[in-house]
Amino acid sequence: MRLQDKVAIVAGAGSRGPGMGNGKATAILFAREGAKVVAADLNLDAAQETVAIIESEGGEAMAYQADVTKEPEAKGLVDATVAKYGKLDILFNNVGIGLGGLGLGVTSEDWDTVMRVNLKSILFMCKYAVPRMIENGGGAIVNNASMAAFYAHPMYAYSVSKAGVVAFTRCLAGTLASNRIRVNCVAPGFMDTPMVASIMNEDRIRDVEARVPLRRHGTGEETAAAVLFLASDEASYITGHTICVDGGLSIR
Repeated sequence: MRLQDKVAIVAGAGSRGPGMGNGKATAILFAREGAKVVAADLNLDAAQETVAIIESEGGEAMAYQADVTKEPEAKGLVDATVAKYGKLDILFNNVGIGLGGLGLGVTSEDWDTVMRVNLKSILFMCKYAVPRMIENGGGAIVNNASMAAFYAHPMYAYSVSKAGVVAFTRCLAGTLASNRIRVNCVAPGFMDTPMVASIMNEDRIRDVEARVPLRRHGTGEETAAAVLFLASDEASYITGHTICVDGGLSIR
């Protein structure tokens, strides 16, 4: 029960299809560890599915529909959380998309959309979550980046946005440390989640086996385990860092 009596928001807590995405797995794991969880998603049905799993296991959670790329809706999510549970201890920013053509073929519209979803959503959530955490004496924020932040990924907008998440994490950590708010980041590698279901085929599986030292895809549950560690008091002396959940991809 590492999160006993904690209140957590998971922004992007639903899965895009059958299976277990990073946000859904994290919301469920947070609840198993004792947190009261607000499962937020643009798709309310997906958020409610996550909440149903939590409640079936005896946990406590609330589904909330929000487009956190819009500032008023991000504020509404934080306000609703505090109104329901009285405080906010943990925020996991999991909202993100991969979009756009390869290389310089990306359109201006797709570039702007990726930056809005992958970066601006974190800005808005932190803008309203941080004051609530300060009121509560501190907290923990975990942002979801990607290993695409660290190498020459062919989808420029996605890679640049995720590098921005890593940089934003460091900026927040440096600014908020005096308020007892820790800010860290996870960078998943090749994961078998609903987000990539449409491109999951034998060629991709063989490519991952050749490139990743552990010779397999990761899972949403494995990302969730890293997020849980960073959100818990076990990581009480860690801030401003990125944990690569990548099967060893980064060492090659």
